[in-house]
Amino acid sequence: MTTLDFVLRERGPVPQHTLIWLHGLGADGYDFAPLVDALELPSDLGLRVVLPHAPVRPVTINGGASMRAWYDFRSLEFGRGEATEDIEDSIGLIHELLAAERAALPAGGKLLLGGFSQGGVMTLAAGLRAEPRPDALVVLSAYLWNGLPEAERAPPVFQAHGEQDPVIPLAAGAAAHRQLLDAGVDTQWHTYPMAHAVCPEEIADLTRWLLQVLSA
Repeated sequence: MTTLDFVLRERGPVPQHTLIWLHGLGADGYDFAPLVDALELPSDLGLRVVLPHAPVRPVTINGGASMRAWYDFRSLEFGRGEATEDIEDSIGLIHELLAAERAALPAGGKLLLGGFSQGGVMTLAAGLRAEPRPDALVVLSAYLWNGLPEAERAPPVFQAHGEQDPVIPLAAGAAAHRQLLDAGVDTQWHTYPMAHAVCPEEIADLTRWLLQVLSA
């Protein structure tokens, strides 16, 4: 197992909390680096944002081309077309990063895990199985892979999805939300008139949610 390389962004001179953010298929850690400024969180909150690069691997649905991906998609059948061995490998890498960042936090500091698209899928897959658990999860334009493990100990979750998403349909995200709700997870669900993307209204809602989580 290799260690994930990452991009680092920090707001404030002394980090108090850490957000690990997982990018989508074919992107890299730089893709969401602008998120740090877009969130408009106060600098004295001391947020450290770690944006890891997924491993490079061939992706079947993209003609076998090699790119950064948390797992191979052999077909666009959610829950069936993913390469399970890749997901398990990526979970191990993400858990390693979570443990390192947790150990570096000051007393009372909170550790959050989030991601977009394939990164959001991995946020649920890794975040719900991590020990110790993250303090909160952010899942944008994603779905739940392989069920809901140990949901009774799940952290709060922010979920958002585009109503016209042609890549991961709104129904897939909504189904994940229903499973989390049915399991008693504290989750917020937001939809926006957009495709497979992120919009300013979504960032504003996420900012408000993060301020509540980090100040609790």
